[in-house]
Amino acid sequence: MKIIFKIAKNEFRFLFYSPIAWFVMIVFLVQCAIFYTPAIFGIANWQEVMIKLTPNFEGFGNSLTTSIFLKSGIFINVVRNLYLFVPILTMGLISREVNTGAIALLYSSPVRLRNIILGKYLGIMLYNLLLVGIVALFMVSGFFSIRHADYGIFFSAALGFYLLVCAYSAIGLLMSSLSAYQVVSAICTFAIIFTLSYIGGLWQRYDLVRDLTYFLSLQNRTGKMLTGLITTKDVIYFIVISAMFVCFTLLKLQNDRRSSPWYVKAGRYLAVMAAALLIGYISSRPSLTGYWDVTATNINTLHPRTQQALKQLGDSTLEVTLYTNLLGAGIDRGMPEMRNEDYLATLWERYLRFRPDIRFRYVYYYDNDSIADNRSLYQQYPGKTLKEIAVENADARDISITAFKTPEEMHRQIDLRPESYRLVMQLKYKGKSVFLRTFDDPIFWPDETNVNAALQKLLQPALPKVTAVTGDLERSVYKTGERGYAFHSAYKGGRGTLVNTGFEVDTVNLNTHNIPADVTTLLLADPKTALSPEVSDKLNSYISNGGNMLIMSEPGKQALLRPLLSQLGVQLSEGQLVRPTYNETPDKVISYLLPACHHLSEGLDSVMGYDPDDTLKILMPGTTTLSADSNPLFTITPLVSTLPDQTWLKAGTLVTDSTLPPFNYQEGDRKSSTYYTILQLSREVKGKAQRIIVCGDADFASNVRLASNVTLLMPAYSWLAYNRSPVYTPRPRPKDDIMAIGTSGAEAQRIAYLWVLPGLLLLSSTILLIRRKRK
Repeated sequence: MKIIFKIAKNEFRFLFYSPIAWFVMIVFLVQCAIFYTPAIFGIANWQEVMIKLTPNFEGFGNSLTTSIFLKSGIFINVVRNLYLFVPILTMGLISREVNTGAIALLYSSPVRLRNIILGKYLGIMLYNLLLVGIVALFMVSGFFSIRHADYGIFFSAALGFYLLVCAYSAIGLLMSSLSAYQVVSAICTFAIIFTLSYIGGLWQRYDLVRDLTYFLSLQNRTGKMLTGLITTKDVIYFIVISAMFVCFTLLKLQNDRRSSPWYVKAGRYLAVMAAALLIGYISSRPSLTGYWDVTATNINTLHPRTQQALKQLGDSTLEVTLYTNLLGAGIDRGMPEMRNEDYLATLWERYLRFRPDIRFRYVYYYDNDSIADNRSLYQQYPGKTLKEIAVENADARDISITAFKTPEEMHRQIDLRPESYRLVMQLKYKGKSVFLRTFDDPIFWPDETNVNAALQKLLQPALPKVTAVTGDLERSVYKTGERGYAFHSAYKGGRGTLVNTGFEVDTVNLNTHNIPADVTTLLLADPKTALSPEVSDKLNSYISNGGNMLIMSEPGKQALLRPLLSQLGVQLSEGQLVRPTYNETPDKVISYLLPACHHLSEGLDSVMGYDPDDTLKILMPGTTTLSADSNPLFTITPLVSTLPDQTWLKAGTLVTDSTLPPFNYQEGDRKSSTYYTILQLSREVKGKAQRIIVCGDADFASNVRLASNVTLLMPAYSWLAYNRSPVYTPRPRPKDDIMAIGTSGAEAQRIAYLWVLPGLLLLSSTILLIRRKRK
């Protein structure tokens, strides 16, 4: 070991007697400063502006550690550009000894060859610590610049940088032994790093080599560490890759000293590679992988509620089948080429951490619903059959059509027409199954809430069921038009809809059917015809027995729901609320959530608690006001109200496409300090908590208004279902959301890192090298 350390010391000393090492350090320092200083100055400047505009400013609400070091690009760019520096440093490790003739002296010395190799590699590893130290300098600066900085990310990122640069150095060590020309060694190092960075995308469609090439890939190996998640498989990967190339270097120099048949030499290399692949394959198995989330908020770890759901699966196996349609939406994300890099790594790895025995299956097929897509596929390929279209698409992807099941084969196995033949997963557990959908948004894969909803479907006897009343021209939960309710309820393509967050959605025509016994919430939305006595009796009986309801009315139709609401102690006022504004027609009333909304769901409570001095608002395009009887049967609590003295109750017909309507007391207009537009009702019936919500507007829940009103709508459904769904997985607010310095401090850092420190390094290196040359 003493010999190894002496060689490492000499190698480390030689680096600093060369201008190359100093040049690399200076350029690397400037590069880090270029990506760090603008980010920290921009946030510090923005914080000063926010403090001036809002004196009660308490923070940005997001992690500044992540914003400055990840999103701004300093970590990403360091990883991306490290390969530019290492070949310059390693190109002379072995070739320098060959060119000077010192290699012969080393061979004839009593020093073992492996000690020489390990000593030189240890020397470059020591220099790598200096490169990581430069990055650590900015981490320390960020630690003192950000209040409560998430230092766990700094630790894991520094580890990732060091492991990566050491792997690059091992590659450079081997390349230096292959050629006496240093430039050739540097170019070969670039080539090998490039190959290993992109080999993970090669031959991914072939089962035989998919996992092997993916393991060898350097790409994204540090990605998890940069975000604060350390995994044993990534650490072992870097150690194995570094050890493999160091062993290759040792074999190369040994082969130069002794003569052996080519197949013996090749066998040694193959044995080392096989051992590396075997270790890597075993260490990457989910059941053998360890995880360490070092972030302050455990952002890389599943929420405890999700972990509990996975734990409830017990000893039984969860089977996940991915159905990929050659002619359907999402085909690119479902192909074998994306299996390791996208499907498993992006979606399932977090779940495999706590449930490593999940079994994955893959089914590829082709099919099309010509009625649903209005024969658009056949219009693109006129005169061709479905099979001919599939063959043409398979040829375009360079895949054999035999890899895809025919529609007939699939119909005997499963019916995917209700899922529109798009990319979808089916989860199976103890004879039960549920679909887990993908979505046409930037995230694409289901999030933790969607996965939880699927798990609850498998674990619970039944999910909360929302049943919409039909038969009197009510709003439809299946229509996607402007007045429909599909986009928050039964629409399968929406990530946040009821059917994808843990609810069952159905309809019932009370003119012909009774209310099902398994209904959790009955939705009565804007009937346009009078309820028949039979329907009224069914609704009254349902309410008397403690059933939960969501009731929505519209101005001009108060009489249709007045008989039903009267037994609840709720009155719908005649007329319509108006609020004249410059930008909108007066019927569009902005209402504000009251403190009682905190109790609807944890999610809404978290959002409303973010800024207690601000109030969330919703837009109600056409609403009337609600009032409660003086002696109600229920405990009635207002949830939403208008602003004081800005709204009045308009009697008669409201004209919205003309001049703004004035307040006219003689015509029956009435003005009050505040109007309530949504009420919450609750009571105990037969030992059960009964919950009802009444709304003076039905349009606020429509498809066209969903974006601005979903903040209240989905928590309302959750409260009516006793908060059984959706499974809320909140993350604690990050503490590192405010800067500890201002623009003056950030400007001082910019000058120091971009000019002062590089200048001092340049001056020191110049003096040292000149004095060295004189000696």
